[in-house]
Amino acid sequence: MKNTYLPSDYLPILVQFFLAAGFIGGTMIVTHLIGPSRKSKLKDDPFECGIESVGDARTPISVKYFLVAILFVLFDVEVIFMYPWAVNFKGLGMFGFIEMLLFMALLLSGFYYVIRKGVLNWEE
Repeated sequence: MKNTYLPSDYLPILVQFFLAAGFIGGTMIVTHLIGPSRKSKLKDDPFECGIESVGDARTPISVKYFLVAILFVLFDVEVIFMYPWAVNFKGLGMFGFIEMLLFMALLLSGFYYVIRKGVLNWEE
C-alpha cells in the first residue's frame, strides 16, 4: 500500500480544475464579446418574475415569518445531529443517550416556545 503521495499524483485533479475554470472564464468572455449590448431604461429596470415592483422594499414583515424560520432551523439542526448519533449509537453508550435526551429537550423547548407564540395558527 502506497502511503506517500507525490505532487504528480495530483496532476489529473489540477488539469481538470484548470480546464473547468478555463471553460467557465472563456464562456463568459465570449458571450460578453459576441452578445448584444443594447442599453435602455426599460432593459435596466429591476425585474422579478414579470411582476411590476410595487411599494417600498422596507415594508415590515410579520414576526410569524421569523418564528416559522426558527421552527425550520430547529428541525433542520435536529436532523443534522441525529443522523451521526444514530449511526454511532452503540459506541456512544449511555452517555451518548443522555446527551441526546438533553439535546432533544433543548429543541423541544424551542418548539414549545414557537407553539406558545401561536406561529402554527394562521387565522388572524
